[in-house]
Amino acid sequence: MLIDAPPPEVYNEPYSQICTYFFMPDLSTSAIDDKASFEERLRNVPQAPGVYLWKDAQGQLLYVGKSKSLRDRMRSYFGSPRGLNAKTRRLVTHIANFDIIVTQSELEALLLEMNLIKEHRPRYNILLKDDKSYPFIKITLQDEWPRIFTVRKIVEDGARYFGPYASAGSVYRTLDLLNRLFAFRPPYSCPDSKFMSHRRQGKPCLYYDMKRCLGPCVPGLVSKEEYRATVDAVCRFLEGKSDQIARDIRHQMDLAAEELNFERAAYLRDRLRAIEKVLERQQVLRTVDSDQDVIAFAREEGSAVVQVLFVRGGKLVNAEPFTLQGTDDESDATLLASFLTQFYDNAPDIPPNLLLADHIEEPQIIASWLQHRAGHKVELSVPRRGEKKELIELAARNAQQKLEEIKLQWLNSEQRAVAGLSQLRDLLDLPDMPQRIECYDISNTQGQNSVASMVVFERGEPKVSAYRRFKIKTVVGANDVASIHEVISRRFKRAAAALSTAESLENVERHADDATSEEVERTIDLPVSSNEAVQALDKWVDLPDLLLIDGGRGQLNAALDALQSLGFGHIPVVGVAKGVDRNRFDLVRPEYAQPVVLERDSKALHLVQRIDEEAHRFAITYHRKLRAKETFKSPLEDIPHIGPKRKRALLKAFGSLDAIRQASVEELAAVPGMTRKAAEELKTML
Repeated sequence: MLIDAPPPEVYNEPYSQICTYFFMPDLSTSAIDDKASFEERLRNVPQAPGVYLWKDAQGQLLYVGKSKSLRDRMRSYFGSPRGLNAKTRRLVTHIANFDIIVTQSELEALLLEMNLIKEHRPRYNILLKDDKSYPFIKITLQDEWPRIFTVRKIVEDGARYFGPYASAGSVYRTLDLLNRLFAFRPPYSCPDSKFMSHRRQGKPCLYYDMKRCLGPCVPGLVSKEEYRATVDAVCRFLEGKSDQIARDIRHQMDLAAEELNFERAAYLRDRLRAIEKVLERQQVLRTVDSDQDVIAFAREEGSAVVQVLFVRGGKLVNAEPFTLQGTDDESDATLLASFLTQFYDNAPDIPPNLLLADHIEEPQIIASWLQHRAGHKVELSVPRRGEKKELIELAARNAQQKLEEIKLQWLNSEQRAVAGLSQLRDLLDLPDMPQRIECYDISNTQGQNSVASMVVFERGEPKVSAYRRFKIKTVVGANDVASIHEVISRRFKRAAAALSTAESLENVERHADDATSEEVERTIDLPVSSNEAVQALDKWVDLPDLLLIDGGRGQLNAALDALQSLGFGHIPVVGVAKGVDRNRFDLVRPEYAQPVVLERDSKALHLVQRIDEEAHRFAITYHRKLRAKETFKSPLEDIPHIGPKRKRALLKAFGSLDAIRQASVEELAAVPGMTRKAAEELKTML
């Protein structure tokens, strides 16, 4: 095949780069339409550090990578397929387009790659599973009476953060232990509103009598200095400095005994014993006296678990396992490097030493980034002998044990799901096992705040990202049948538009010439602009293999009517009829008068019950949220020209709605942010 001559400057480059220019990439296995244009773009990619983004034919991001030489790295994907691992070969079959971002340095490329992966979570990158939701312990040192509780996001607000932890359960157990040891404000039972309420009442809550709180809400029970010292002790405990805490408490106990304050001495003695029991469980290391994290992993058949041991002050103070996804066919070095960049991007504390089970890719760049994040030198090492090697082996054993637990849970869950789906297929005479099941439920209180939920289960497991909720718009009162008809119509109207996007968008434009945007939205239930419509359609394109409708024959017929009117009558639909105490989950089929009674020990019953209960939970949670919002809604919100700022100013000035009613126009106009005209309108409306 003839190719265009390269520009003259190419011949001044090293021989390897000249060969790269003339090398013809193999695009035959990709999804690229215009291969000549793609090849020309690929040839013009610079030999510079940066980030590349592979995309599919729909423009969805498949993979984000970095390289010190973009052209060489990107062309390597289109060499001989035998030279690529299975995961990369699968990636190449979906590649249709790409973008590049050139950076000034490899470190800048690393930072950009991390941010893009965190934002987009491409399917072919190694990802920390649910990395956005890992919990942290937050200590609000900036507050007068600091709180200690769990959060899932770090913000620069003056507080201290510890973590991340692998699960909410481990955080709850840690906070419960800390609260028993140090008696600070209860983590989940003492928000600021409750704190101020007890302060006004002048008496503490039950936690004070249980010696689980020092009672900072009541003046005189504990001084600010004493409470602050308690919070500082919690910080030191989480930092691994528990020996210092034990010495301080022993000293306080001796002072209390000398002053004949035996009640306080006994209290401090009990705290000291509890802390010493915790210290006994912490493994003391012989040769390691610095702060360091020990990181090892276990992997099998595409699954991987990374175990982190947290060593502080020569003590093993904590251990957390983290699950990785997308590790198929990736090297150990790539796996560890991906974990380090994602884990320590969120970690509030980075120790000076990281012990790794294996070498990583680009260690100098990652070490430089860690040093920038930590504010001090961070050393990466791979120990081969001694106590540090034993720590690596301990972390690896824990990772392997966690991986076995995950595999066992996955196998049990998968087996139960397959059994339940198989039984459903046989009971409902379906052509195949339903891979995607959608279930709908209605929730309201005497017709008020009526809402609907749509939950999705794929292969027997919930797919939370596909859940949707609806406010009922056209039905007045408690009418579940009409509500189901509305919701099914709205959901599959979007599906119809998704299956013929171009035609739907043409309809929008055609309607837009003759109607207002509100009428267009009401006509097809889609955003008016093309970009918004395309994005909205993508969320509704997947069709279910089975629809479950919470309710009896009426709700089932309403759903069938909505489906048939939109051309989706081929989708199997059944109603889920429950007993009075939700002790039965019988299936109502359109073509049969008698319901299918599910046996109590059948896997199908457990699956249907799980799906229906999830739909009920999702619906009632949304309904309660709307009902609470309606209950606490202020009449001020319905008055024109009274926005949130004016509302806050009025309530701050007068204290209550009754006081605002009794105020004169002049008094209302004197409130900051108010005008004479707004005050007159407010007085008239109230």
